[in-house]
Parts: sequence; C-alpha cells; structure tokens
Amino acid sequence: MNRLALFDCDGTLVDSQAAICRAMDDCFAELGLVPPDRHRVRRIVGLSLMEAMRALVPGGDHALHRALTDSYKLAFQRHRGAGLVEEPLFDGIAEALDALAASGWLLGVATGKSDRGLKLCLERHGLAGHFITLQTADRHPSKPDPSMLHAAMAEAGSGPATTVMIGDTVFDMAMAVTGGAHALGVDWGYHDAAELKAAGARAVAVTAADLPGWLEQMA
Repeated sequence: MNRLALFDCDGTLVDSQAAICRAMDDCFAELGLVPPDRHRVRRIVGLSLMEAMRALVPGGDHALHRALTDSYKLAFQRHRGAGLVEEPLFDGIAEALDALAASGWLLGVATGKSDRGLKLCLERHGLAGHFITLQTADRHPSKPDPSMLHAAMAEAGSGPATTVMIGDTVFDMAMAVTGGAHALGVDWGYHDAAELKAAGARAVAVTAADLPGWLEQMA
C-alpha cells in the first residue's frame, strides 16, 4: 500500500492564529457578544466552525451558533480581501514536504478549513501541487470523527498501517486513533506536547525537520 502523510493545516502547516482570532473578535462583536480570549480560541482551532462555536458558547442555541459561524466566514473573507490574512508557513515546513515527497510519501491535508480557505492558503504558499488528497469541513463531520481520514486513505490508496496523521491538536490525534492510523504530534501549534501524547500521539516532533525521521519510524 502507498504511504500517506496526512497533515492538519492551521497550527501545523501554517500559523493562522492571528487571522482566526481577528475574525473571532469581529464576529462576536457583530452579534453584540464579548469576544472570547485568545487562549480559548487557540483551544478550539482544528474543529469545524459550528463545533468551535458550540465550544465557545456552550449555552447558546443552534441559531446563535449558526449566526456566529456565518459571521465568522464573512469576517475572514473581508480580512483576506483587505490583505490582513497572512497565515505564514511554519519554519521548515516547505523543506519537510519536499523531503517526504522525495522519499516516496504521498501527501494530503485534513483540516477544519473550508475548501475555499484551504485552496487559497495552499496557493499562496505555492503548495497546492504537493497534495494528492484534500479533505475539509465542507464535506465531513468535524474532527475527531475519522471521516476525513478514511476519505484521504481511499483517495491515496493507503491503509491505516501506512498512514500517519500529523497535527498540533488533540482532535488530530484522536481522529488518527479512532481511524486506526498512526498519530504524530507537532510541538509548534496550539496544544502542548503532553496533551498530544495523552490523546494518542506516538511521538511529538519538535521541529519540522524532525518530521521525515519520525514518519520513517512509524509507517
């Protein structure tokens, strides 16, 4: 079977914290609510938007969660149009992707972003051609449901034993474990190493340069 390295996006490939927090501030303020502090926002990065809003406003009803979700999308689009969304690549990511591809790994993404958001992010960094499977919140339940993982493996012709899910949150690790794949955490994102290991990570990479070595040990 093919070997698949399946990456989360926000907090793993790119640092989108500032853009996410800015859009959260705007969408909450638009609905007359006090925006959540940035620590709380960091905790929900990786979930699909509706799940994130449920976590941030647990006492709200479906209509409020939907309104926040729609407002967030519009705010993010406004900010992107104004040139305020940077989402820089983490150090060493481009080189790590090249090294993995050269070693015969197929690459994919499984993210809480929308199809449009992921496409724009990858195109901006010249990475769109690196990935053979792109799974987003537009077509799947939120992590940690393994739907994205299963679809990615099917498209890549890989199986759980030859697939590694790489991510920065417990949602990524739990998705890998539930889907039977290997879980590799990264230490530069939004959840800490101890949490990632408790959620099922077999290891936690400290730098992007460590990724190829860890993947070779796993699958």
